[in-house]
Amino acid sequence: QDDCSEFRSQFEAGGRLSCTRENAPVRDASGRQHTNKCLMCAEKFKKEAQRGGGTVQRNKLPSSERTNQVRCS
Repeated sequence: QDDCSEFRSQFEAGGRLSCTRENAPVRDASGRQHTNKCLMCAEKFKKEAQRGGGTVQRNKLPSSERTNQVRCS
């Protein structure tokens, strides 16, 4: 079961997740305590993104659908 399923739709590329600062301590599977569930999931997503799996892979477009984009400022 994915403890972070409720937050998966809210993450951004690179595993970023915007969380509130509410104090509702929670422990992850390894026993490490986090300030709240969202922050625990944000750390999980960041680790997934760093190892190139899970969360971020699901949102990547196939190379055939990528376009060259120019950033305007």
